[in-house]
Amino acid sequence: MGALTGEPVMVTARFRFYGQLRDFLPPERRGRFFTHAVKGCPAVKDTLEALGVPHTEIDAVFANRRPADFSHRLQPGERIEAYPLHYPHRRVGVRHLTPRLRGRPRFVVDSHLGRLVRHLRLLGFDSDYRRIFPDREIVQIADREGRIVLTRDIGLLKNKRIRQGYWVRHTSAVRQLKEVLRRYDLPKKIQPFSRCLECNGRIARIVKRRVEQNLPRRVVLYYNKFYICRGCAKIYWQGSHYDKLMKLVERISPK
Repeated sequence: MGALTGEPVMVTARFRFYGQLRDFLPPERRGRFFTHAVKGCPAVKDTLEALGVPHTEIDAVFANRRPADFSHRLQPGERIEAYPLHYPHRRVGVRHLTPRLRGRPRFVVDSHLGRLVRHLRLLGFDSDYRRIFPDREIVQIADREGRIVLTRDIGLLKNKRIRQGYWVRHTSAVRQLKEVLRRYDLPKKIQPFSRCLECNGRIARIVKRRVEQNLPRRVVLYYNKFYICRGCAKIYWQGSHYDKLMKLVERISPK
């Protein structure tokens, strides 16, 4: 009788990813079923991420056409199908794996997306950001405060402590903003000029006489409406830069 080696059995299954999930795959695996072998019977979450797709991008999983969740154990010969958020499939009994938003979203944004952060704050969305932002801090903040992680680092989104997150596809800040607004259905939740572009604090109206001693003389002469950040005390007024920002708001806001 041969000795038992204790080596895990190889399990082969077929996989298909739909919609935007195909962005994470090599061209030869897009738009079709493909075969993949793994050791043992791992949770489907681990296998999908090993194939390159972070769990935060997946809203529904089906195993042999039956709804499954991330804890489902992969079985030999199974057909696994994964769908992104908002995909118009017609499957019955779908289990949504992406937590549904309640109220206004709160974001935590990695350090490579500084221009996107300013745009999000301009539209009134709570966006935590630092120029130096280690991954471990992003994970801790997302976990502790229930924030949505925005990043271009796919590996970061595979951290099991991150429940909600999105891999930003584009490099243009305006196109990135449109992506995020579409992903989380945010156009009707826009509240422009309600957050500080510098610190993310809330902005409130303040009477001119309380701040005029801190302003350039030309500003005091030509402007009468002023606003102050409750966080960092930065003062805002509707100067020439306001018109440029207003044009961005008009481009993004629903008609």
